[in-house]
Amino acid sequence: MDFFCRKRARSDSPPRATAPVKRHGSCPVTQRPQPARPESRPELCPFLAGLFRPRSAKAGLPAARRGSSREPGSTAAERVPLLADSSKAELAALESMGPEEPVEEPLSAAGPTGAAGLLEMETKQPTPVPGRKVLHGSLQDLSKATATQMPSPERRLFRRPLGKGAKDTDKWKRESKYVQTQPLYQDYWLKRLKAAERKPKEPSFRVDASLSIAGLLSSSLLGAASQISSRDYSFCFWQEIPEVKSRRLLESLSPRQHRLQEAMFEMITSEASYLRSLSVATSHFKGSLVLRETLTRAEVHRLFSNLQQVKDVSERFLLELEEHMDKDVFLAGLGAVVLKHCPAFHRVYIPYVTNQMYQEQLMQQLMRENWRFRQVLRKLEEQPVCQRQPLKSFLVLPFQRITRLKILLENILKLAPAGSELASSISAALTAVGEIVWACNENVRHMKQTEELVLLEKQVEFVKTKSIPLISRGRWLVRAGEFSQVLIQEVGVGYRPRLSTKPIHLHLLSDLLLLSRRRDDGRFSVKDYAQTCHVRAELLRAKPLGLPDTAFLLCLSRNHRGASAEFIIKAASEAQRQEWISLITSQASPRPAPVIKALREACAGL
Repeated sequence: MDFFCRKRARSDSPPRATAPVKRHGSCPVTQRPQPARPESRPELCPFLAGLFRPRSAKAGLPAARRGSSREPGSTAAERVPLLADSSKAELAALESMGPEEPVEEPLSAAGPTGAAGLLEMETKQPTPVPGRKVLHGSLQDLSKATATQMPSPERRLFRRPLGKGAKDTDKWKRESKYVQTQPLYQDYWLKRLKAAERKPKEPSFRVDASLSIAGLLSSSLLGAASQISSRDYSFCFWQEIPEVKSRRLLESLSPRQHRLQEAMFEMITSEASYLRSLSVATSHFKGSLVLRETLTRAEVHRLFSNLQQVKDVSERFLLELEEHMDKDVFLAGLGAVVLKHCPAFHRVYIPYVTNQMYQEQLMQQLMRENWRFRQVLRKLEEQPVCQRQPLKSFLVLPFQRITRLKILLENILKLAPAGSELASSISAALTAVGEIVWACNENVRHMKQTEELVLLEKQVEFVKTKSIPLISRGRWLVRAGEFSQVLIQEVGVGYRPRLSTKPIHLHLLSDLLLLSRRRDDGRFSVKDYAQTCHVRAELLRAKPLGLPDTAFLLCLSRNHRGASAEFIIKAASEAQRQEWISLITSQASPRPAPVIKALREACAGL
């Protein structure tokens, strides 16, 4: 008797999994068929796996190996590359890229490999199945839609987002039409010089000699003109504007008026080139997560300061210049536009230029001590977007630009008709920009003076004198120098006094004079000091006493103890003696100071 029964599957169907169950209480355990699982569709594996992130990586395989090719027995999760942090991905991209152009390798017959092959494999549209829809569309359609919406990496540098509350369709504001046609600001004047050489009849297209004086065009850049990137930038002059050509405006202008129009149009093209360099500095260097990870937050602030605000002000200024250019091709209101943006220039340029000294110190320190920063920076500077320009050349651009802006306005004012409305507006703008340049120079000078006092206070010690703070508002270091103090020792009646010398160091501040001696460790021990209003220096008839020819008399009418003191100081040369007597006299009040009574009596008796 058969107590067990087993249902056989059809010969044309796959074998089904079975599970033991009881038919009834008196029957032994039998097996009944279990419904088979639906087959997985292999064509949807890459699509579905791409939507999820696997929990862990496949052990024993590097990141480049995982997901590069399909192997028998590998799951969909193992064929998808792991998503690394953005900083690690950027560092890997920097390490893989170099100054050379990448070489494309042909695909092997086995299938696509590498990152490009994986992208092609994952974006391949799955095979359509009759009666069934593909969820969310294909990845190929999604990539096409994304490619049409996202800007290219180069164009993304020169776009700026709207503020809060903007619509998604208006995510980016209008960008300048001249930025991408101009070279970097470091190469602008050399490119313009080359463009001027193709126009020998136009004497206005020249690089001014004042550029070298202002530090805008160094001799090293002039010597490296042949090494600049050979990329051809369309240099647009005013006479090449389509509206000027169509209306034949150049025929109605005199040569002087033509030079005036070119000088005013240079304000737009140079600002566009300047904005292009600022965009590279903010997006490529400051926006690099790998570079920021090598620095502290304070170092990032000191290194880049308010560079982003400088770029935003430059972008608004350029866009308004272009809007004015569209309304009036002769740029009659150029001075009013510059004058309107001068408050913004004053707000962003003065803090940036003032911080430039600390910026240079930090850059030197990082290049000397932070090897990780040096390595990442070298990789960033090798990218084509920098065009062989180092980070230092980008950081000094704001000071160069505000100085060059003043030079451009001066050139326009020379060509503008005297007494015209254009001349008056340009003159007002030139005055405002000149005040900004003067304020920048004054702030830089004050910061350098403060740094000198901070360094001096660290080196000076008040051992036998009352200590006073050296850092004070309105005080700066005028001059410091090494001298010798002449000591007179009386031997006896009828004998010439014996002379001896010992080193002494003078620090002349704007309102204070320090007399100190240098120690072996390089620090200074202050012996005496006095306010400059109580200090006087005068020549000394030294030959009768046998004193050196370069000696002079230094008189303190009221020193740190409130008493008078006098010193015979020997200078290293006659020029040093005359210089210090002149400096002390200019800093001191014109009140007469006492002289050494015994020395005068001795001089009178001999």
